[in-house]
Amino acid sequence: MLHSNGGVLVNRNPAPASLAIFPDALIETPKDAVARIELTGSVADINAETVVQYEDDELVLDHGTVSVNTSRQFRVRVGCITITPVNADWTHYDVTDLDGKVTVSALKSDVYIDARSKSPQDVKKGESKSREIVRESEQKSREEKCGGAAPQPDHLAAYGAIMNSPYVKWPTVAAIGVIACLGLCHGDDPVSPSKPK
Repeated sequence: MLHSNGGVLVNRNPAPASLAIFPDALIETPKDAVARIELTGSVADINAETVVQYEDDELVLDHGTVSVNTSRQFRVRVGCITITPVNADWTHYDVTDLDGKVTVSALKSDVYIDARSKSPQDVKKGESKSREIVRESEQKSREEKCGGAAPQPDHLAAYGAIMNSPYVKWPTVAAIGVIACLGLCHGDDPVSPSKPK
């Protein structure tokens, strides 16, 4: 359930004071408006000027601040960064995403910050994620941007995109040229006349 104090939008429509929400619901809180999502074992407070998308087991934070109280390891994801409680005990943590900087505050119990590596070399080596822990009463920040792409299978990562290969690219260009010429370069005679000579 989503509870709000007015002015909150769900999927770009004004939300009533209480509303059942479903996965993929987009929630936007303007200035001077807040909202609360209540789930079994979790509560997430959405501060003013925040945009989040609700999923079954996580909130996807676009920008703003959320505060999570959970006993079932409810996560918050910001781009390629995911914040997850270390254990299934009651955990209270805040996540703020402003100007590309993600700040995580562990208020009760510890949380992990998992992020895709910024280095493409690390991604190729299979070291695509980094993990650090934020201990109770600590706060840590990270840049939201992660440079590494999702890991590719080794046989693709070794050779790059197949269409970048000159052995594939130039024959493909030639074939397209031949097909275009067949359609455009002939005289007034149709390609397949009704009365062959």
